[in-house]
Amino acid sequence: MTADPSISPRLSASLSLWDRSSDESDQSQPLSGDRQADVAIVGGGFTGLSTALHGAQKGLACHVLEAETIGHGGSGRNVGLVNAGLWLPPQEVRALLGNEIGGRLVAELGRTPDYVFSLIEQHQIRCEATRTGTLHAAHAPSGLRDLERRAAAWQALGAPVRLLNAAEVAEKTGSAKFHGGLLDARAGTINPMGYVRGLARAARAAGAEISTGTKVRALVRDGTLWRVETNRGMVTAPHVVIATNAYTADLWPGLAQSFTPIRFFQIATQPLGDDAAHILPEGQGLWDTGKIMLSLRRDQTGRLIIGSMGSVFGGTEGLTRRWADRKLHRLFPELGPLRFEDAWHGDIAFTPDHLFRIHRLAAGLYAPIGYNGRGITTGTLFGRALADLFAGASEDSLPVPVSDLVPDRGRGLKMQAYRTAFFAKQAAESLI
Repeated sequence: MTADPSISPRLSASLSLWDRSSDESDQSQPLSGDRQADVAIVGGGFTGLSTALHGAQKGLACHVLEAETIGHGGSGRNVGLVNAGLWLPPQEVRALLGNEIGGRLVAELGRTPDYVFSLIEQHQIRCEATRTGTLHAAHAPSGLRDLERRAAAWQALGAPVRLLNAAEVAEKTGSAKFHGGLLDARAGTINPMGYVRGLARAARAAGAEISTGTKVRALVRDGTLWRVETNRGMVTAPHVVIATNAYTADLWPGLAQSFTPIRFFQIATQPLGDDAAHILPEGQGLWDTGKIMLSLRRDQTGRLIIGSMGSVFGGTEGLTRRWADRKLHRLFPELGPLRFEDAWHGDIAFTPDHLFRIHRLAAGLYAPIGYNGRGITTGTLFGRALADLFAGASEDSLPVPVSDLVPDRGRGLKMQAYRTAFFAKQAAESLI
């Protein structure tokens, strides 16, 4: 992501709150000279590092190439909700993919938070892991009706989700402004930068190579191998993964045009201590049912982190600060004066049908993409599945069928419409 003038220079030294508060150290080391590998991986986020970790554990020589630093893209800017499932409710997933494939994907994603937390435990990843569930909160009566349908679908599958009334959500959140909610006991929260750096540490310990500050300039087929050409040398491998998701540029024709990037911002208060101990007291993360979604969570030092779709304007002292101040005081009118210490934004890759994709772009070249705001679980799952594929599994074992590259029609118009709507809502709510 290029520098954004809407963020103050004081904040630009830190990618996000998670960047500066992570207990896991940055795993940065540039490529020096040429290398050979079994799998070359473009992108040092959840997907790339999960591929590297699981591939190395299977005896594959994996090499991650990251243009910036580990977690520089969406992984280090994430809200940090370890959610089960997709953006879509399970019945719609089955309708789009069929009962067999859709049902298998829903079941697998329902198990993936368990797997993420097992990796955190196994590798002792220091990422503020909290396993008390997440809350999908109804912003209006219409939102509650949607959650009732979701609850019925999940409960029919035996998932540990529970529909809460307004009073129960008020007890869980400290706010009486929600009309109800869905509590998913499978889920939890993490410091996402801590998790992605921990995956990098674990991947290196398993034998993977990771090169940061190494920008891939071209992918060239040479017989049965790929030459991955960078600004610092070349990696040759029979298998390549483009694991850049919303931060995909022009490395492969048409790949960046297959989704619409949507920006999501967050802004964090200073630690609030006992004044906010009643807000999300059990540590759940929250997102709401609004079309322009709201997120809310705490970190382990007592900061409140609130976010929504759109960009940061004015760092911690401008429009976004005013929006956050008014939003938090509407939710929690008892709060006193608030000071904010970090603000950042990142991009989410949305597909037209809100389903993930795994594209086979050419022989040995794969691009998982379009996570639709489910990067932590999806990236971890897809990375493991691709490692299995390169170790000898069939494509039929992948979580979703391999698909052709299709442009997201109207992408440019949608991007402009979203930017306008997100700014207008942030501006309007900062005045209320």
